[in-house]
Amino acid sequence: MTIFDEISIIANKLANEGKVPSVALIKGHLSQAVPLPKIISALKNWHHEPDFIKASHQVTSSEKSTEVKPGSEELSLLIAEALAPLKDEIAELKQQVKALTDNLAN
Repeated sequence: MTIFDEISIIANKLANEGKVPSVALIKGHLSQAVPLPKIISALKNWHHEPDFIKASHQVTSSEKSTEVKPGSEELSLLIAEALAPLKDEIAELKQQVKALTDNLAN
């Protein structure tokens, strides 16, 4: 199931309950974090289909149970690897700023 399907299902459930589907209501019911532009886009394209309300949480909960979650050490290593290029870039930018300020001071 795609995220757009999940958003449509949630919007249909809300509409069937007599509520007006909104970005905030949908975001609160999603099983995973989704960027707001995707929610807005899906909501713009959504058309109320009362029968399209299959429980998305049943599918996602079974997917989550088979998911392998990294341990804290493994997670720390993954985070460190992801941050390394950013730290290098920050150091390089600091050097460039220092060089520019030195040139302006002269």
